[in-house]
Amino acid sequence: MGLKRRYIVAATAGNALEFYDFITYAFFAIQIGHTFFPSKSAFASLMLSLATFGAGFVTRPLGGIIIGAYSDRVGRRPAMMLSFTMMGIAIVGLALIPSYAQIGIAAPILAILARMVQGFSLGGEVGPTTAYLMEAAPLHRRGLMVAWQGASQGISATVGGTVGVVLASVMSAGALDAYGWRIAFLLGAVTVPFGLWVRRSLPETLFHAETHAATSVAATRLGAARESSRIIVLGLIILAYGTIGTYITDYMTTYAQNTLHMPASTAFWVTVVSNLTGLFAVLYGGWLSDRIGRKPVMIWSNLATLVITYPIFLWVVEAHSAFALLTGMGFFGFVGSIPFGPFYVGLAESLPKQIRGSTFATIYAVSIAAFGGTCQLIVTWLIHVTGDPLAPAWYLLFATVIGQVAIWMMPETAPVKLGAAPAH
Repeated sequence: MGLKRRYIVAATAGNALEFYDFITYAFFAIQIGHTFFPSKSAFASLMLSLATFGAGFVTRPLGGIIIGAYSDRVGRRPAMMLSFTMMGIAIVGLALIPSYAQIGIAAPILAILARMVQGFSLGGEVGPTTAYLMEAAPLHRRGLMVAWQGASQGISATVGGTVGVVLASVMSAGALDAYGWRIAFLLGAVTVPFGLWVRRSLPETLFHAETHAATSVAATRLGAARESSRIIVLGLIILAYGTIGTYITDYMTTYAQNTLHMPASTAFWVTVVSNLTGLFAVLYGGWLSDRIGRKPVMIWSNLATLVITYPIFLWVVEAHSAFALLTGMGFFGFVGSIPFGPFYVGLAESLPKQIRGSTFATIYAVSIAAFGGTCQLIVTWLIHVTGDPLAPAWYLLFATVIGQVAIWMMPETAPVKLGAAPAH
């Protein structure tokens, strides 16, 4: 079955909105902290804001299990409709919550509830959509088609970053605190009706036969999950290190303001640049994996990431310039994103169809909850207690080394490597 462009847009719309929401929150973490957690200590206000951001990750595994299982039983399309509807409600809700000064303690409570609903919906979003893209794609274009899942993150992050740059450039600090960050969230919410409309037209893929993908003889979904326990553990580890890399890269906006003391307008550009280069890298990695295999692309690009991490962070800190920040993190975003073009499709191909949506969603949600929800808190805390501006680089290097070991242990799943005719 071919994959029309509007189907790709429909399937990746939820992931795109997720990362737009994430980037917007990361950009405006300081302003959101002022709104819901006013404090005499700027550090305390930021930490409470980041903790609220992390609250949404607590409910992700639950959403992955429930909505993912729904996609394996009923279908990919209804699961995607459900998660996207909940996502839209949560993002609008956060944007409209009054400040602490207006309604007191109810403000941070409502903000936390909105993040938890958002987390639940996002936990169930990635599994069904990744399974859909893999199942709907032509055999020899699976890598490229599934890579659009990761590329949608780059697109939305670039858009979110541009919105942040524009708002920071045209609004005063007081206006950003008061309502500027709310505008950014509401602009993202505008896409919700369009996303629901295009998803309604998606053809279902759950019941289609497929070739060159994992199968299971287990009678139950639990039995199939047990058979797949090795790939599940490897997927958790690789997604954990990838999550740390992604969230540290996107944390650079806050890092540039708080640690390097750069202007907000400059700081916002770093996420725009790194996510834009990452967008092309993910697609390139997926495309290349259709031709030479999933593992070679993952192994060599991840080794390159290990080599460049410390020198780039050292350059950014010592040069203390916009050029170093944007050039260094842009290059890092490109190299560090290549492995995830082949990884998403490789993980989906390694999971039996009857558990693909729920297991992929749960792996993703658990990794994101454990390492995405804590990453910015840990990095902020490490910088605070050590006084070392290179703390993010050390944390990232540790994670990448562990990820490299797991990548070596991943099975090769590319059809071109498994006896199918080569792609043309």
